[in-house]
Amino acid sequence: MSIDITVFNPRTEAEEWNRYVERSDGTNPFFRAEALRLQADDTGTRPHLLAGFKGQEAVGLFPVFEYEKGPITGAFSPAPRSWSCYLGPATLNLDKLKQRKADRRVSRFLEGCLEWIDEEISPHYCKFVAAEFDDVRPFVWNEYDVTPGYTYVVDLEGSEDDLINRFSSDARSNVRNADEETYVVEEGDGADVERIVEQVANRYENQGRTFHLSEEFARSAYETLPDGAVRPYVCRVDGEFLGGILVVESETTRYRWQGGVKPDVEVDLPINDLLDWHVMRDGLRDGLERYDLVGAGVPSINRYKAKFNPRLETHYEITGGTFGIDFVIDQYRKIQ
Repeated sequence: MSIDITVFNPRTEAEEWNRYVERSDGTNPFFRAEALRLQADDTGTRPHLLAGFKGQEAVGLFPVFEYEKGPITGAFSPAPRSWSCYLGPATLNLDKLKQRKADRRVSRFLEGCLEWIDEEISPHYCKFVAAEFDDVRPFVWNEYDVTPGYTYVVDLEGSEDDLINRFSSDARSNVRNADEETYVVEEGDGADVERIVEQVANRYENQGRTFHLSEEFARSAYETLPDGAVRPYVCRVDGEFLGGILVVESETTRYRWQGGVKPDVEVDLPINDLLDWHVMRDGLRDGLERYDLVGAGVPSINRYKAKFNPRLETHYEITGGTFGIDFVIDQYRKIQ
């Protein structure tokens, strides 16, 4: 029996789509229908929620965004310049299958999705990011270019002492020697979501780099997704906001989505070490398995993240079509 591709309506069939999202190990809150709608509205794209079925059993999910402007048509996952957490394909109901059957189902699911994209969107250019999804061979077989990317992941296991003892000596010292009477690290609110994004945007601007994530999108994600899906961790001194990290949380994983940049003011306090520690500690207490630091490709930032003794994981950037079209699409975005 072949794999049939079904397209879900992100508004009228959101509840059913979300049930499959919740059953997949390779998804995060940005796969949810309400998050996909937000991403589409924010980027001027059209969402297509592709799901593969073998009979009545779902085997895979692949949210794809169609971008069309003038002569340009593109297919993306996540949406272009959306700054969302990982999307791309995800699978479910494969755990009990032998490897050969699982491989065949994944291959047929992706083949079906790529055929649908080619026939229904006919993109000049495609760009997908596959994370927590290892088998990208079908993309290679269909002549897509596959480039590895990297992230750091801290396993949340053992006791709190076990966790912190795996840190580097300076990270341990920064956390243990910080005077708890002088600061507060806590989960904030919607206003803190905006403060974190604003602080990151200012940091990018000071470095002469572009930053597309808007405060409005981040706050909408916080308010629209289920409670706890987006957690704004903030550090305050005397009630004043000094820094924060936006955490996205799935069933098993916390993702360091945004934040953790250099504070706007000089202060004798290891703000980011304390923020990351509280995110990890609380995740451990809540029974989560992983803290994904979201990225391990910038040497200067890697030195900081490596203090927490993470392991390296691979994800993949998959592209196909006309070289340079992504640059043209970016120019259209700027014009808009």
